[in-house]
Amino acid sequence: MDNFYDYYDPKLKYDRIKYLLDGHKNLKVIKVDIADYCVMEEIFKKYKFDKVCNLAAQAGVRYSLIDPFLYERTNILGFLNVLELCRHYNVKNLIYASSSSVYGGNKKIPFSEQDKVDRPVSLYAVSKKSNEEMAYTYHHLFGINCTGLRFFTVYGPWGRPDMSIFLFVKNIIKGKPIDIFNQGNMSRDFTFITDIVKGTVMAIDKCYPYEIFNLARGESINLMNYIKEIGKNFNKSVEKNMMPMQPGDVKITSADISKARMMLGYEPKVSITEGVKEFAEWYKGYYKIK
Repeated sequence: MDNFYDYYDPKLKYDRIKYLLDGHKNLKVIKVDIADYCVMEEIFKKYKFDKVCNLAAQAGVRYSLIDPFLYERTNILGFLNVLELCRHYNVKNLIYASSSSVYGGNKKIPFSEQDKVDRPVSLYAVSKKSNEEMAYTYHHLFGINCTGLRFFTVYGPWGRPDMSIFLFVKNIIKGKPIDIFNQGNMSRDFTFITDIVKGTVMAIDKCYPYEIFNLARGESINLMNYIKEIGKNFNKSVEKNMMPMQPGDVKITSADISKARMMLGYEPKVSITEGVKEFAEWYKGYYKIK
């Protein structure tokens, strides 16, 4: 289910679905907004799900400063609808996307699921933290098995164009400078899409009563090294526009993935060198870059 919202060009969303349908003929795609309870209820009535995996959300830390009401509607009301429908239609297993953003400005590195997450620095982070709390409440009250997955900086083919790798590549190809925040003094636990997918499927298969897992590479990469890797794959020198830290951003994300390793069997495989190379090959093909 997807509402194909135009936060970014819906053509990429439809092309992504077409790509999935080509290889998975049993996949059914329904255009629906999860904030629309009545339409969602008809779908739950019809299909009688035994498990639900909710990855739907309005994403993006910076955009949550521009349109906070969109985050409240999709990420909080929409998630509440999913929980209520699981409750009323006897769905006992819910797996949902949380985010590394819930760690806010935590100083202890790497971030662990046991850390306090009560200092969010963006409304997006607030919305994802609220999902974890809401899920726990529905687990406690109604016995729904709920597993939250804190994704760390996911990148790869078919990704979101507002993510840094898309923005960097677009300007690098045009010979324009790229904006580098906090003077480049930032690090991220970049996680390739195939590793995230494997971890998500493992969580769907396990169905613990109530758990939260970090899904990440487990290795924090300096932003400047990341940019160097991107430039290498496009044979371009990179002009840099050094800028101050943006509101809502954090200096570093770094994940302790030992819990996911132990309880899910999660083991990320794709290095930043391999991942950026695969993304670059896809990007050149999709956008017809010679």
